[in-house]
Amino acid sequence: MRPGASVASRRKVALSPADPLAHRVLESLLRADAALRRALFAELQREGLSASGFSVLLLLLTAGGELELRAIRQRLRTSKANLAEVIATLQARGLVTRRRLSSDRRAAVITLSESGREIVERLFPQYTGRVREVFSVLDDEEKRSLMNICRKLAA
Repeated sequence: MRPGASVASRRKVALSPADPLAHRVLESLLRADAALRRALFAELQREGLSASGFSVLLLLLTAGGELELRAIRQRLRTSKANLAEVIATLQARGLVTRRRLSSDRRAAVITLSESGREIVERLFPQYTGRVREVFSVLDDEEKRSLMNICRKLAA
């Protein structure tokens, strides 16, 4: 063994996946995810919004303008830390407000501001058009199949 050579560098490791097809599927899924994100979220990024930020604003709008923080987290299936950062960014931009519940000081309510409502109402038609365009390469049966596959993987 040469000086300084680690045990790992001396050992030849077989880098052959146990399920090569699963690895190719994963690679394809990750490429598709990156392409979809570029196509769908470019306009949001130009507006200074993340996909998560837009999702929070859209959720608030469809829920009547106000939700408890824990309900947002559950519906978007995100971590406390991630959502706290997203809410702080939206709050700093004046798109939402945050207040503690008087009945439970541990709970917070997030309210969509008028500016937040305006940005969602302005961006949503373009966003939904891009979603339709991106998925137009699939017929309805393929869309349903992909949706079911994604649900299985998420479970």
